[in-house]
Amino acid sequence: MINADKIAQLCYERFEQLPRRGKPEPGREWTLLAAVVKITRRADSDTVEKEVVSLGTGTKCIGQTVMSPRGDVLNDSHAEVIARRGCVRYLIQELHSAVSGGGSSVFCLADQRGKWRLQLGVSFLFFTSHTPCGDASIIPMTDSQPQPCPPVTSVKEHEGTDVGGDRKRKAEELSEGQNTKLACLVEQGPIEIKAKGPSDRDGVHLQIQDIHRTGAKCVPGGPADPLQSGAGYHSTGVLRVKPGRGEPTLSLSCSDKLARWAVLGFQGALLSHYLQEALYFSTVVVGKCPYSKEAMQRALVTRCSHVSHLPAGFSVSPPLLLQSRLEFPFSQAQTELRHQARQGCISPCGAAISWCNVTEQPLDVTANGYKHGVIKKIKTSVIFLHVCVFRSPLCKLELFHSFLSLVSATSPSALPDSLRKAELQTYWDYKQASQSYQQAWQQLHCQAFPLWPRSNRDLLLFS
Repeated sequence: MINADKIAQLCYERFEQLPRRGKPEPGREWTLLAAVVKITRRADSDTVEKEVVSLGTGTKCIGQTVMSPRGDVLNDSHAEVIARRGCVRYLIQELHSAVSGGGSSVFCLADQRGKWRLQLGVSFLFFTSHTPCGDASIIPMTDSQPQPCPPVTSVKEHEGTDVGGDRKRKAEELSEGQNTKLACLVEQGPIEIKAKGPSDRDGVHLQIQDIHRTGAKCVPGGPADPLQSGAGYHSTGVLRVKPGRGEPTLSLSCSDKLARWAVLGFQGALLSHYLQEALYFSTVVVGKCPYSKEAMQRALVTRCSHVSHLPAGFSVSPPLLLQSRLEFPFSQAQTELRHQARQGCISPCGAAISWCNVTEQPLDVTANGYKHGVIKKIKTSVIFLHVCVFRSPLCKLELFHSFLSLVSATSPSALPDSLRKAELQTYWDYKQASQSYQQAWQQLHCQAFPLWPRSNRDLLLFS
């Protein structure tokens, strides 16, 4: 049985061990953290080994107008996406070692020619410090039931401060002498407002229901958010795109991506060439934060539970959903607790950190889709010279080049059948040639996510 607190602690400790570069400024900046944990159960003992193989932080996306046809920019730098892409780097390295005869702690040969499968007892778990953006984060705020995120330990330092009572007094002050405008939405949940007027000597108690908001917008062509007050603000169960830096993005919410990975696997189209079966997260653990098991189930599981007619190697594989009682030290809530007025405004950290268990360049820090600290003038000259010093190893182009290195290291007689086509040249070609993956994606698209925006082919023709 997985212990959610131990998983959270393992991921937080891995983050603490990283260098300072790219981390939030304590008390002023906050970020989100996600990680992929490899679980190894030994057949000859009762021990279970847990290892963080990929970790990511970040909260940003780039707008669709600055997406690059060269594949050299990170479009989505949310922590969940960074962690998953880092895990792909790790898996490519493991497969490279396997096909080169060096062995692997993850993969062993499968039945089909050129195919590999997970070692017996090996599985992968996904951790995120916060409820994924999008549908999973549309959850009720309530004071009448235990909060999904009760006060953290450090709140004891502020004992004697009646936070809830202060909210209530402010609401009462706003409604003083008003007979009609009784509703006052507050950030933390429904409250009882005592309306005072000449006709209600004893006062009227009114409970206001509200939900947590998500910044992700409904995809075009489907149901829109009603934007009504309180619980009627959002539609649920719909695909959403993340907000960008002042303009729309093409990046689907992390709720949507996790739901997709539960059907197509998290390995992606390229690695599906080498794998006999898709790779699924056995468990998703969420850190201490506002959380709803029902919303997580709806967003990550229920929307795809009816998908059928998937090709061999693919299945609907819903993860076990758990929540930890441990909060990320750089969460927004913890940052607000530690904030001091002299530090200025609280804001999300602009950098994204990636760490994964690979030999070359395990640590990568980016901002705005490029390596952190690269100024525009240098970046322009680097593009002209076709030098890759500004590119993140997580961008599509670099991951593609790593995959091509894997293909080159594979003996021609051991190549998967899907890679025995001479006409494969571009990133698009290799993705489309992964026929089983594309068939599974087609079933998921038709049966569950017909409004999922398809990638612009012109952005995928690099090599």
